Amino acid sequence: MRHFLASVVCLAAATLIGCNQSSDLPESPSESGAPTETGTPADETSTTDTQKTGMLRHAVFFAFKDESTPEQVQEVVDAFAALPSKIDAITDFQYGINNSPEGFNDGFTHCFLLTFADDAGRKTYLPHPAHKAFGDALRPHMKDVFVIDYWGDPSQQHPEKALQHAVFFQFKADADPAKIKEVEDAFAALPGKIDAIKAFEWGQNNSPEKHDDGFTHAFLVTFDSKKGRETYLPHPDHEAFVKLIGPVLERPRVLDFWALKPGDENAPAAE
Repeated sequence: MRHFLASVVCLAAATLIGCNQSSDLPESPSESGAPTETGTPADETSTTDTQKTGMLRHAVFFAFKDESTPEQVQEVVDAFAALPSKIDAITDFQYGINNSPEGFNDGFTHCFLLTFADDAGRKTYLPHPAHKAFGDALRPHMKDVFVIDYWGDPSQQHPEKALQHAVFFQFKADADPAKIKEVEDAFAALPGKIDAIKAFEWGQNNSPEKHDDGFTHAFLVTFDSKKGRETYLPHPDHEAFVKLIGPVLERPRVLDFWALKPGDENAPAAE
């Protein structure tokens, strides 16, 4: 449970869990309901990238205001979960409440993973009237938002009951790109070493919105049970990976959630 926390704190020079939440909460862009007009760096919005198809992930995480009641928060969740029935560009929608034991959620509690077939789907979604209306429901209660988009892997077979382990990395400014590539390859090799991993995908952020908090890399590790996560965290191969990443990592952000779909009657316990 705490293996990742303890190992990285010992290895990284920077404080990993210190995160300055943005004071400029979005009033119009992205998850507040209006289309975003600002773009990402050119290398993240290249023609090659926008021509990809299959599975464009849109990972969204919310921190809610302390004064918002559970009922008000649930109304926001329900409004978000209703969007797939209103916006055809959404090809898949998963959501849940953070239950990570690691303490790297930086105050974010609610997790949403939307999927589009391609960049055109995302461009349809962001300015869609139903998305804007959702922003009106969200804005009075939202404290902060974190958004990362990346290309997923449509070939992956996910378990019926999926415990999603979403991991995001911000690397040190002076990190050698070759060392970052080593980290990417080492993380991607873990499914071949740890049977508890039932699905795995990763990618670099390509969101046209400015809510990434400096994180550039997204990894989605899927387990089919809490026991699977308990096997993974202290696994020797995972611990070896933590040692590798320590010297180049500025900070991680980690959120876990049982993946619900719209229409699911009962959420699994937020353990």
